[in-house]
Amino acid sequence: QVQLVESGGGLVQPGGSLRLSCVASGTIFSILDMGWYRQAPGKQRELVATITRTGATNYADSVKGRFTISRDNAKNTVALQMNSLKPEDTAVYYCNGRRYENDAWGQGTQVTVSS
Repeated sequence: QVQLVESGGGLVQPGGSLRLSCVASGTIFSILDMGWYRQAPGKQRELVATITRTGATNYADSVKGRFTISRDNAKNTVALQMNSLKPEDTAVYYCNGRRYENDAWGQGTQVTVSS
C-alpha cells in the first residue's frame, strides 16, 4: 500500500514563501505520477500542480509563475516550492500519487497566508 506524508506547511505573510515536501513509501516511487492538491474551507479540492514519472509538469492557472513542483526519485519525494504567496492560497495541501486509476493521498498539511 502506498503511503504519502506531507510536511512543510505553516503560517506565512502575503508575498512570502514556503516549501512543501511529500515522502512516499510502499511503492516504487519512480513509476508514480505525483501531484499537489489543495482544499480551502467550504471549497472543493482542486489541482495545484502535477509532475509525471518522466518529469513533465502542469500547473493550475492560479499558481503559474509562483509555484514549482519537483521530484527526487532517489529520495522518494515530491516538493512544492511556493513563492509570492497570496491569502487565496490558504488551504490544506495534499500530496497525491497516481498509477493508472489508483490514487494515494497524504494526510494533508495546512498552509495559511495571512498578515
